Amino acid sequence: MGIEVNSETFEKEVVRSEVPVLVDFWGPQCAPCLALMPKVEGLAEKYAEKLRITKVDASKNRRLCLNLKVFGLPTFLFYKNGKEVDRLSGNSLKIEEIEEVVEKIIG
Repeated sequence: MGIEVNSETFEKEVVRSEVPVLVDFWGPQCAPCLALMPKVEGLAEKYAEKLRITKVDASKNRRLCLNLKVFGLPTFLFYKNGKEVDRLSGNSLKIEEIEEVVEKIIG
């Protein structure tokens, strides 16, 4: 299960993480977000020691979304060594595309 983060915890949980981080921006009214969520949580189990998965409820964290230029849902940001290294966004995202980036950043 991903760690829920917000403006106050983003720096600690994402930027300062010792391992690469996948940040899942989702919303309670976003059907593609909700459809991907169990699959993303499956990645958390598969890559438990190599990847941290965090979640941001965009409906409650609008300023954080604006600061990170997250304008649509679902959006996935990938961080490594405190820096954003990749991002995926769009209604038609597939878990395979997300996992491909995960493999790239942990490899």
